[in-house]
This record gives sequence, structure tokens and C-alpha cells, in this order.
Amino acid sequence: MGWDKAARRRLSKEQGTIFKDWGGRIPIALIYPNTYYIGMSNLGFQTIYGLLNSYDDIVCERVFWGGDKKSIESGRPLDDFAVLAFSISYELDYFNVVEILTSSATPLVAADRNDAHPLVIAGGPCIIANPEPLSPFFDCFAIGEGEAILPAMIEALRGEVGECGESEKGIWGKRDELLRALSSLPGVYVPSLHDGKPISRQWVRNIDDFATTSVILTSQTELGDMYLIEVTRGCQWGCRFCLAGFLFRPFRFRSLSNLLSQAERGLKYKKRVGLLGAAVSDHPELDELVDRLRHMGAELSVSSLRIRPLSRAVLRGLVESGTETVSLAPEAGSERLRQIINKGVAERDIIEAVDEVGGQGLRQLKLYFMIGLPTETEDDIEELIKLAIGLKERLTRRRAGTHLTLTIEPFVPKAGTPFQWLPMTSAEILSHRLATLRNSLEPKGIAVRSESVAWAIVQGVLSRGDRRLAQALARMEGKSLSSWRRALEECSLDADFYIGREIPVDERLPWANLDSGVDTGYLERELERARLGEETPPCPLVECHKCGVC
Repeated sequence: MGWDKAARRRLSKEQGTIFKDWGGRIPIALIYPNTYYIGMSNLGFQTIYGLLNSYDDIVCERVFWGGDKKSIESGRPLDDFAVLAFSISYELDYFNVVEILTSSATPLVAADRNDAHPLVIAGGPCIIANPEPLSPFFDCFAIGEGEAILPAMIEALRGEVGECGESEKGIWGKRDELLRALSSLPGVYVPSLHDGKPISRQWVRNIDDFATTSVILTSQTELGDMYLIEVTRGCQWGCRFCLAGFLFRPFRFRSLSNLLSQAERGLKYKKRVGLLGAAVSDHPELDELVDRLRHMGAELSVSSLRIRPLSRAVLRGLVESGTETVSLAPEAGSERLRQIINKGVAERDIIEAVDEVGGQGLRQLKLYFMIGLPTETEDDIEELIKLAIGLKERLTRRRAGTHLTLTIEPFVPKAGTPFQWLPMTSAEILSHRLATLRNSLEPKGIAVRSESVAWAIVQGVLSRGDRRLAQALARMEGKSLSSWRRALEECSLDADFYIGREIPVDERLPWANLDSGVDTGYLERELERARLGEETPPCPLVECHKCGVC
């Protein structure tokens, strides 16, 4: 049973890979339904890999989409594992999920499996939001954070599966009992046994209790030059379009001592430390953290910086670390739209932040914007153009040759957010506005990068979809827009039904069987505040009881 050449090359460039003998252990395949290059930069995926392998009676090996779909560590096929555990971060990876399952001997539809087949489970941001388009394919879903759910799931596996031999496969005569045991656990959704009671999202109260850092280091990934550390989890700002701002509440941060201890370990392997989180800038001791890390000799990278507050100490630390590019996210070009989405950033804040970046001598600034936001008009696009050109001029005055890049993404309504009821802007309008931006900005020396409008529409359908979409996913022949559209037509499904209409707030949503902890009434009030152009203050760092999570 050998590895292929690609797997051997990957292993030869890894540090921290965990190898275990399979004898007497429950074998779990941890599957990332995208490439190795992308998956190995996903800190959540690495965290689950480390957590599962921390159990002596578990052997967890990684599998990625593409190639022969065998495990990296031992080259075993999926059919050798007792559990196939998918970590799903992006809706467009649903197509890869189906391809992975159909390439194995495990039936695609959960109802067709018997005791000889592995247990098929999934978790990740998409699953926490709305797993319904995938629900016919999975035995169960983990709704929430892995650290909070996995210990009880492992106990259930131990009780029903027990010790495994080298030649044994599947879950060995215990599928029904195991599914019943799993369905009784908090945060575990078993579609075939669901009784209609909402499944409550599980989350970790104190993230200091769990290390969330790089487990395996490799140069063969986007962030391969650094040791990754999670600094914060969730976000306190409540941008009304943002999944992370609502489905990972409350905002939590690691203690300074914990972060420094993790960095000390990481610096034994890498000189550069990557600080990750949806709201790194909001860590209350961020300036001191950066100062202490620099004194430890660490070079720094930061996943995201808010425009307000923008830390000068962090910018200085990035420059001293050799960073040449900083990314900021105004999200919308007009003051009106930023108030509607509750960004909490005024135009003066954007200008001051860009001046700070320019003053530090950074060579490139990336700005993230969305088009197709609720109530957006051509006037908002013109304001975006005016803002971008003005910022480019300010950067050039500060330092000639500084590059400005705009990354433009279509707005996609996400389950569990205040905008979950709102429609997407049509592909025709999105394409027109994107063309307007390119034609107006690129001649001014401003680079415009964008996602595919057509694939953003597909993402929107899957984001707000129901389990009928599983029929279309199962019919796909390759991952192409033509195949997707044909599959929808064959299933008598209309994409416009999912993303072209505003959903009445009293209509039962496909994901209503999940409870994120945020009161539906709070989301409705936030939607109404958006319509009125009213902003909501960020969550305090102590429990406030307004949204229902704390």
C-alpha cells in the first residue's frame, strides 16, 4: 500500500505530520474538499487534525480533493476508514464533496448505506449556517465549533465502534445505534432522525483552553512561510452581511500570555508569525502583543486589519517585518451603504487609514469592496469610483509607485445574518457594474480583481438552498456552469427562487432547524435598522444579552 509520488513529495516537505499505527484505533479520514494548497492554509482544518490525533485511540489522516483521493499519511483509500469527516468552508466546494464521495465505494446518499460503510459527517462555517443542500449525503453534521462538539462525539464512537482491527472497515454493524447516540448530543444534527427541535450551535466559552495554531508546517501552501496563531474568534461589529459576525458570536480573544506562549513554540520552526482572526484589530492588548513579538524576534503577518481602529503599532510591526502589502475592507464606496450594512466606518476613517498606510511606506494597498449590496444604485458605484481615485492620488503623493488594488465580490445573502431574507442583485446588473468599475479605474492605474459573477450566483443558490438542491448536486457531470444549469433544469429547480426574491420574514427558512443562538427577532430588527440606515454599536466585551447568544 504505497503513496503516490505527489503525496511523497508533500510529506517530505512537511514538519509536524502525525503518523500512527492503525492497530486498535478508530481510523478517521479528515477531508478538505479542495486542493492541498488551499486546505493546508486553513487553520480550522489543521486544528481538528491535531485535536483528533490527540486521542490515543484515534488515528486521523488527511484527504484532499483531486488526485487519487487517498490519505496523505498512509496512502489508504477512503473505504478503509471508519469515519469520513469533511471540513467545509465554501459553498462551491459542495461539488467537490459529491465528487469525493462518488469516487469511493460509499453510497452518495446516506439512506443507501449499510453497516459496512463508514460514517460520513461534516462541519465548518457552511454547515453551521445551512447544511440542507448536503443533508441527504451526510449521516450527521457538527453544528458549531469542533472543540466544543468533538469530545462527546468521540465518546459515542468509542461506545459503538470500539477497537478496530487492521482489516476491518465501516462501522461494523452499529450504524443505527451510533446514529441514535449521536443524535442525542448537543450540536449534532442527524437529518434522518431529526425530530424538528432546533439544533443549538455549540461554542467554546474560553478559547485559551484550546490551542489553535499550525499543526503541520509546509512550504506547499499559501501561508507556508509562517506559523499561524488564532488571536480572536468571532467579531463584535455586527456587519449585517457577515456570517462570521453572527454565527461565531460572541467575540472572544486569547490572553496575552497564551498568545506569547504559542508564539514562543512557533518561533522554533518559523521566523514569521501569522496572527489570524476575523477581528484581530479588536484584541484589547494588540499593540503590546505586537511589541512583545517583535522583541522576541518574530516577523509578523496579520490576516485582517479594521479601518477603525487601525493600530499604528501593528502597521509599524508589519513594515519592520518586511511586509509590503496591507489589506483593508471598506466594503462599500458610499457613506449611505456603509450605514446600511453597519460597517461602522466613515469616509474620513478610510482616508485616515490610507494616509497611515501610505505614511509607513508600504508598496501596495488592497481594498475589499462588495457590489450588489441591498439598495445599491449606480450613484453608489460612482461614489466608489470617486473614493478609489481619490485614495490612489493620496497614496501617490505619499510615495510614487504605490499600487492600489480593489478586490470586488458580489454580495451573497448568508443564512443566519440580518440580510438572509434579501435577494441577490441580478447577474446582468452585477456584470454591468463590475464593467463600469474596470473601465473607470484601470485607466487610472488602479487594478481591479473580481470573482466570477456567474459562480457567485451559484454560491447564493447554495447558501440559501434547501435539500432539493441535493438532487442537482448529485446529477452534476463535472464542475461547470453548464452542468449546474442543466442539473437544475432536470430537477425542475429555479435558481431565481433561491436568490432572486426577498423571502418574507414569516416564511419558514430551510435552516430553521438550526439555532445559532442569535434570536430571529434580533435579526429582524437589524434588517429594519438597515432599511432605515441606522447603525448598531459593536458588541461590548462583557455579556449584553441583546442578541441572545450571551
